[in-house]
Amino acid sequence: MPREIGADGDPSVAGLLEALAADDHPGLRFGDQVWSWRQVVSAGAVRASLLRSMGGAGAPHVGVLLGNVPEYLFWLGAAALAGAVVVGINPTRRGDELAGDILRTDCRLIVTDAEGAQLLDGLCFGVAADRVLRIDGAAYLHLLEQHQAADPHAIVADADPVPADLFLLLFTSGTTGTPKAVRCTQGRLASIGMRSAAAYGFERDDVAYCTMPLFHGNALMALWAPSLVVGATVALARRFSASGFLGDVRRHGATTFTYVGKALAYILDTPPSARDATTTLRRGFGTEASVADLAAFEERFGCVLTEGYGSSEGGVAITRGPDTPVGSLGRPIGDVAIVDPGTLEECPPAHLDDAGRLVDGDAVVGEIVNRSGIGRFEGYYGNDGATAERTRHGWYWTGDLAYRDEAGFFYFAGRRGDWMRVDSENLAAGPIERVLVRFGDAAAVAVYAVPDPRSGDQVMAAVELLPGRRFDPRSFALFLASQPDLGTKWPPAFVRVTGALPQTASGKVTKEPLRRAGWWRGDEPVFRRVGPTFGYLLLDEDARNGLRAEFGRHGREGLIDG
Repeated sequence: MPREIGADGDPSVAGLLEALAADDHPGLRFGDQVWSWRQVVSAGAVRASLLRSMGGAGAPHVGVLLGNVPEYLFWLGAAALAGAVVVGINPTRRGDELAGDILRTDCRLIVTDAEGAQLLDGLCFGVAADRVLRIDGAAYLHLLEQHQAADPHAIVADADPVPADLFLLLFTSGTTGTPKAVRCTQGRLASIGMRSAAAYGFERDDVAYCTMPLFHGNALMALWAPSLVVGATVALARRFSASGFLGDVRRHGATTFTYVGKALAYILDTPPSARDATTTLRRGFGTEASVADLAAFEERFGCVLTEGYGSSEGGVAITRGPDTPVGSLGRPIGDVAIVDPGTLEECPPAHLDDAGRLVDGDAVVGEIVNRSGIGRFEGYYGNDGATAERTRHGWYWTGDLAYRDEAGFFYFAGRRGDWMRVDSENLAAGPIERVLVRFGDAAAVAVYAVPDPRSGDQVMAAVELLPGRRFDPRSFALFLASQPDLGTKWPPAFVRVTGALPQTASGKVTKEPLRRAGWWRGDEPVFRRVGPTFGYLLLDEDARNGLRAEFGRHGREGLIDG
């Protein structure tokens, strides 16, 4: 008999799967194939039996280097039932970085395919050749055949997984440095699934369309886990495709989906159809979409989108309600404050002028901190230093900047490295980005600091254009002039025009390559603001040389040539 979900006061992923072991409701769709939950759990049991037959002491760490394919979910099930750990390996990593991810998470087994095996070729990653399983090979199918009689209840009874067992190692997106492996236990993921199912209205008849990568928390915590809780159907897409999105929604009858970053902008840029508002989509959940894209998507496709704030670490929760202002993250749960990292004091609420401009950003922007403790954060695997930094003073420090209004609503202001000092005033990138992303030809915008020739910083923006668009500096200038909430120091001194902003595999923009390139490196066109006007001129080689000379006159040439 399956264990009672929530026994001993906390659920486990193994318990959620056991409860579905005899369920013939559709559990997984991929292309034209459909598996019932009974079949999904059975497939996990087969792989759990295979894993246990390989021996070794302790809970094995299984590195999964795959796209969004059914085998990924089957191995998640296997690890849960057998009390093992899945390490979600990021396939966009290369060379020594990829090998390092595998080595420092102590993987004893790798599950991959031809594409992943090619990435591993020639690397020293500490896993024996006979422990690298290729799911697209005959040898793998032969191994599975030997375990077809595996019973999920017997495996759980033998392995005895409990909520406190480590289940996942999820690498951070790496937007601010080397990705760290976040620990996530069975109990934490199951609890997240139960809360998400209730908060986002998951029902048994839902079809949850998954285009975000399964090695990332968005897909697992906001889609797979709540689907397990209610027994909804998961529809997998191998990877995100804007052009294939609506076709897949119609093929699977998808009712809900998740997204990150620019995904909505790409979908909105596909040709509209009179049928767009008649899809089965009812809901969507994600992060970091622009206000304009959220409104346009809801209007075009007739569904409700919910933006949330969170991370794989889980140290802070901020929720939106019906009264949440446009552009706000919502109100925090518990003793979560915006703190000045230097003084450890809470920042005062922000004041906006009549045009909606933030007039005291220097004083009101700080870091989002959980002062009641570290929340559900379970630490970084094998990185005590990073764990200590994240939990200093007994608080959980998110690394995210924000400000709050008089009513207590939080507004995102960028990452910890998104501060810039312009004309002796501290600015945060987030409020500037929220204005610039309204530019009609932009799919996404990143704002960051570049050195000023004399002292401090200047504002630079990288604008990713929608497909088929070209940057018109006059249109951009007119746009800036028409934005009443654009602070006087916010107009970018430089604008880099790009076809694609650098991003992590989970779709988050990473600014470090942009900061390194500044205005002085790269082949992409860069425009410079003309004096105090909103006009912009293309930065040609003569102008670049003139700027370099200006830095040299002030002894700051090392900031751009170092």
